[in-house]
Amino acid sequence: MDTRRLWLALALLGAAAAPALAASSGDTARPRAQAPAPVDVNRAGIAELSALPGIGPKLARRIVAFREEHGPFRKVEELLAVKGIGPRLLERLRDRLTVGRTPPK
Repeated sequence: MDTRRLWLALALLGAAAAPALAASSGDTARPRAQAPAPVDVNRAGIAELSALPGIGPKLARRIVAFREEHGPFRKVEELLAVKGIGPRLLERLRDRLTVGRTPPK
């Protein structure tokens, strides 16, 4: 067999095997994990708020108490008024929080 035919055969074998190798590696077929849905700070209870990173039950109770005393949050930044929530914690949580419409009474 001459060199050209050998290279052609190797190229054809490599092209035929590429899809099988990619599928077996899992790179193309692996489902991606979805980000958790944002938590609405105007509707969330203590348990849901406590599940957020950096917020334990004590801070969750403060958030709920603040909301009950001052009314619903109009924007996420208003959480800075809650004792225990500073700029760094708010920035870590910003993508996980939302301020929806006020809950019905």
